[in-house]
Parts: sequence; C-alpha cells; structure tokens
Amino acid sequence: MFQQLLMAGVRELIAGTGNFNRSGDKTRRMRRIMVQAALMMGLVPALGACGFADSRAPLPEFMRTKASEPPPPEPPPDVKRLVREKLETVFVNTSSPHDVRVSQPHHEPNGAGWTACVKAELTSAMNKPLGTQTYLVTISGGQIIDRRRAKADDNCVSESYDPI
Repeated sequence: MFQQLLMAGVRELIAGTGNFNRSGDKTRRMRRIMVQAALMMGLVPALGACGFADSRAPLPEFMRTKASEPPPPEPPPDVKRLVREKLETVFVNTSSPHDVRVSQPHHEPNGAGWTACVKAELTSAMNKPLGTQTYLVTISGGQIIDRRRAKADDNCVSESYDPI
C-alpha cells in the first residue's frame, strides 16, 4: 500500500498530470507520502536490529537469542599413559627423570581442561641430583598442552601419587 501511494505520487509528479501549484490536496498528499517514506526509512533499520539481540539484551526473553550451551565436559584423561608417552613434554631430556609419579586429574578451575601434578627425581645438566621436583600439567583434548613448576597454591603437596 505504501509503495503504491509513493509510486502514484512520483508518477503524477513526473507526468505533470496533477496541478500541484493550485491544488493544495495533492501537495499535502505528496508531502504526507514523503514524510511516511522518511519515517519508514528510519524505522526499518532500527526495528530490523532487534533480530540481532544477544542473550543478555534488555529485551523480552522471546526476542533474545538463546544462550549457547557450554560444551560437555571432557572425560578424565589417563594421566599415567599421557605422561609415560610424552615424558619429554614435562621434563627436559637431560634431567634424566626417574621415579615419576602422577596425581589424579582435576577439572581446571579456569577452563574445560584438566590439571594433574607430576613428581619425579631429577638430575642437573652437571649430573648432580636435584631431588624431587613437582610440575603441574594442563591437559586438554587428550594432550598435555602446558606444564610449569608447581606453586604452593596448586595443592600438589596434599595430593596422593601413583607411579607411572
């Protein structure tokens, strides 16, 4: 309907069939059509953006997109097997790790992966004993993705360990 009125007004204007100078009705009608067109041009983008409201937008719930479900948690990894197969990712080869022990895996506090503590007797590059060293490994997707020296707040001291 709106497009028909707009096109009719434009056709009359182009064809010169209407007497716009003498007839106030046609002038008012054309102005009304132009105002309506301008309002529609302004409202369409504003209302169209409502379809892109995220799950936290201040809109009624039926207008918001659904929040995505968190990924299902990974099953607990076999830490013994991972450390045994990838010992070089946890310890430097020259440290000659022996008496390697691992703790049970725990869900990573800041992610979807797992963490576990790994202890081993190590030697220095000069072949002097370093004693027992403890590392915290991060496991995701069945792979060791990070390792670092364990800190006091990692709770590796209170863990129980099994040999690999």
